Amino acid sequence: MDSIQPGLLSQMRAPRSRREWTVDWACFGLAMTFGILVFVDVQTAELSPLANTVVIVSGIAACFALFAMRRWPFGTALFTVCITAFSPLAAGAALIAIFGVAVHRNWKLPAAAAALVLLNLPINASIYPSVNPLWLDLLLCALVLAAVVAWGMYVRARRELLESLRERARDAEADRDLRLAQARELERTRIAREMHDVLAHRISLVALNAGALEFRPDASPEEVREAAAVVRSNAHQALEELRDVISVLREDDEDGLGSNEKPQPTMSDIDALIEESRQSGTEVRLTESIDDLSSVPDSVGRTAYRVVQEGLTNARKHAPGGTASVTLSGSAADGLTVGVSNRRPLIEIGSNPPIPGSGTGLIGLAERVELAGGRLQHGSRPDGCFTLEAWLPWST
Repeated sequence: MDSIQPGLLSQMRAPRSRREWTVDWACFGLAMTFGILVFVDVQTAELSPLANTVVIVSGIAACFALFAMRRWPFGTALFTVCITAFSPLAAGAALIAIFGVAVHRNWKLPAAAAALVLLNLPINASIYPSVNPLWLDLLLCALVLAAVVAWGMYVRARRELLESLRERARDAEADRDLRLAQARELERTRIAREMHDVLAHRISLVALNAGALEFRPDASPEEVREAAAVVRSNAHQALEELRDVISVLREDDEDGLGSNEKPQPTMSDIDALIEESRQSGTEVRLTESIDDLSSVPDSVGRTAYRVVQEGLTNARKHAPGGTASVTLSGSAADGLTVGVSNRRPLIEIGSNPPIPGSGTGLIGLAERVELAGGRLQHGSRPDGCFTLEAWLPWST
């Protein structure tokens, strides 16, 4: 039994399609036509009726054997080639079978089948004498067989090339889809971090001022109006920022990722961030000693902004009513140092429950600082203050 190529196993077991049946019947018709022409041309020998019957029946059987060529190409070729030794009707079937072996198998197998045809030629010439010398018939037959084998090998090489190109196209498409999925995943991870950094800041401001309204029933109308204005403003900004986040998360087009985002904050926006916290009732002290604030790269300033934002948000969550200190210092040679520290108030204001948190803010902030090439430290000091400090390289 022929050795079966792995890629052909499923095709051999699957039912033949209409196109395959059409090709098989066309091969049968072509083999019969060519075989009849050869049979008529060599009918110079006087054979008995029984011998003629065997020759005709075996030749027709060789043509019908082509229907098995899809499953057993080399076996079909051997069967038809052996019959050519005594039946000219099998000549066409043998050529088609050798062509099929050249298409589906290594070149050695069709070459072996072609050599067997040449070995059968002297036997055939003894039964059906030819007007040409034996060496001429051998030469003509060898040329025909070489052309058939070469044609089959060309078809096989072309099929393999097309399959290789299709495989490479599938791999390229899969690689493109993978890179697109990775880009989307990275974008969603970044947006999730932005959501925590931005929305946690806004919501903590809303919660702090709403708590002041709840636990200060004796507040003047002006104070109530100011607190309500802060709540409304921050709630509105939180909704706008949430809408921006959702619009990016819903974006399916690779070219549209992050295309509608607002400009990211930098060092120059830290003053506005601190002023927001002061308006919400948090006392914030700012100490700044930076050589040239305008020369701080935007990427470094953005990370510094997030450090301050996270520190003030945590101060409002865990030490409402306390004092926070923000320290900014550095130079191009020493790098940028950002520190936020806060202490709990001596007297707790009200009994409102603490603002809930995800517990991942400092983890995400540490990752952000590390990606910028810096270091992040946080923890409680002996004096009871909680300190968040980051060092960032001046250039990234």
